[in-house]
Amino acid sequence: MRRCSLFLIAVMVITPGLTMAQAKSAPPAASTGGTVGVKSRLNTLHYNNVEGLRRGPDGQWTGKATQGGVEKQVTVTPQGTVIAR
Repeated sequence: MRRCSLFLIAVMVITPGLTMAQAKSAPPAASTGGTVGVKSRLNTLHYNNVEGLRRGPDGQWTGKATQGGVEKQVTVTPQGTVIAR
C-alpha cells in the first residue's frame, strides 16, 4: 500500500513538469525564424523571387515577392499570416 502511495505522489509531482516541458518546445511562428523562416513561409504559399525582406519594430516582415507572375508587396505578421498588396 505504501509503494502505491509513493508511486501516485511521484506521478503527481512529475506530470506537471512534463506538461510544462511540452509547452516550451512548441515550434515558433514562421516570422520568428528570421529571413529564412519568412522566405520558407512565402515559398509554401507559392511566392517566388522574395526580395528586400525587412523586419519592422512591430515584428512584421515586409518585402517584395512574385506570385503567379505578378510582383506584390508582402507583409508577414509575427503569427505567420501573409498579407499581399
